[in-house]
Amino acid sequence: MLDVTVIEDPEAAAVSLDPTRARLLAELASAPASAAMLASRVGLPRQKVNYHLKALERHGLVELAGERRKGNVTERLMRATAASYVISPLALAAVQPDPDRFRDQLSARWLLALGARLVRDVGTLITGAAKARKRLATYALDGEVRFASAADRAAFVQELTAGVSALIRKYDAPDAEGGRDHRIVVAVHPTVKDQPTADGQSTAVGQPTVDDRAAAEGRSAVDGRSEPADGRTTTRDRRPARDHTSVRERSAPDLDPQ
Repeated sequence: MLDVTVIEDPEAAAVSLDPTRARLLAELASAPASAAMLASRVGLPRQKVNYHLKALERHGLVELAGERRKGNVTERLMRATAASYVISPLALAAVQPDPDRFRDQLSARWLLALGARLVRDVGTLITGAAKARKRLATYALDGEVRFASAADRAAFVQELTAGVSALIRKYDAPDAEGGRDHRIVVAVHPTVKDQPTADGQSTAVGQPTVDDRAAAEGRSAVDGRSEPADGRTTTRDRRPARDHTSVRERSAPDLDPQ
């Protein structure tokens, strides 16, 4: 079982979003089970559970884990193909976010578009790597920081931008024969806290901040940018830079790592 996988097919996405099937996926992510076992857990007839399992299996969301005899019946034990699933923007290809359509480093919606592209691209790379039976070289950095003031946050963003831009200038080799293009995404956003709900589950609760664009409060993103001599960040992309990062930081290199 994979830790996480990306759903790119629209029909598979629709299947996974059905509440009953999502519940079955959650049950099968914890341990293999038969339709009869699942029926008692979710409160549905076994035939109905079988119907849902066949739909999930048809789209590669569950798979056969084994069989067992129970009286005169052979039960199929099913398991989820992954512990968790992410739906790629490719599932809504006609309306997927396009970060190139609107660029604003202080826009939370632009940051969301960058994140959606990250899910799409890394999901595509994972799929390609699996088909090619090759390892996928990636890098991710995830951390949290508490700023004492909005001024400190603005200073952090400025230093982060300057540092990443300097690394891009240092290592970018657009004319290198055989070089490999990489994309860099660096993001800063308020931390989302989980709070328990009445049913014992948890839900994400955001901490809103006042949008002070002049001080670069709340959000910032640097996406493969170059920096001019006066230290200001440009909004024009060069070639995608060579190490896909985000703080939330993630790398998306090609299939065959060096």
